[in-house]
Amino acid sequence: MKSTTLRRGLLGCAIALAGAATMSVPGSAHHSTAMFAWGEEVALSDMTVLRWEWTNPHTFLYTRDADGNRWAFEGMSPNHLIRYGWSRRSLAPGQVIDLTHYPLRDGRNGGFNVTVTRPDGTILNQFGEGGSRQ
Repeated sequence: MKSTTLRRGLLGCAIALAGAATMSVPGSAHHSTAMFAWGEEVALSDMTVLRWEWTNPHTFLYTRDADGNRWAFEGMSPNHLIRYGWSRRSLAPGQVIDLTHYPLRDGRNGGFNVTVTRPDGTILNQFGEGGSRQ
């Protein structure tokens, strides 16, 4: 009787430890890019920056075109963009920029931002110089 109780106790502890160990392993999240037409780069000119969100896991750029239409663009993470010369101060509300993006497949105004050309001519690329991710 004593050994059965001991075995049950040890089994219970082993299960609890296994559960705790499983929960302590960091999970990996997957963010789908299926909504974007990757590789179909589209250029837009004279876009006014409304808001630039430097957030994880992705940055977001909100703009308005010359006709007053609003656009939204997802970008890479701040950690990734820092490696290619971007910062939280790369864009400011009111700046007029040119950009390229992979459009949304459903036709809405937006997509995945690829490059931004700032008013001084500086080009910021999400994937490094001349690079793209497909």
